[in-house]
Amino acid sequence: MKKTSVINSELSTVIANMGHMDWLSIGDAGMPVPLGTKKIDLALSKDLPSFQQVLANILTELEVQKIYLADEIQTQNPQQLVAIKNALPNVAIEYMPHSELKHNLSKTHAFVRTGEMTPFSNMILESGVTF
Repeated sequence: MKKTSVINSELSTVIANMGHMDWLSIGDAGMPVPLGTKKIDLALSKDLPSFQQVLANILTELEVQKIYLADEIQTQNPQQLVAIKNALPNVAIEYMPHSELKHNLSKTHAFVRTGEMTPFSNMILESGVTF
């Protein structure tokens, strides 16, 4: 049995297959996922698991060099933005319109759906290197 933090087999496989500058996305329960993008649905019920719980779990195994967030998170969900910055204090952030973030999901290795029920709790993680 796997000993590390990410024990979901689909998510663990996606992370293990990522290389430098590859993208993985995490989002709230309502984010539409483009056809053709792998969806790893972890949502069990409202707010379970939360966006922050899933992000913390992923960060135990994925080296992140940059994140992409919707412009709207800055005004529509500033609490989530603070939590993201606390989780990734030394990681560059690029903002874009929510519509562009949704479009870019088609370029990610997978979309991880959480039970999060707060607006604009969506992000793209860009993989870094550990050396």
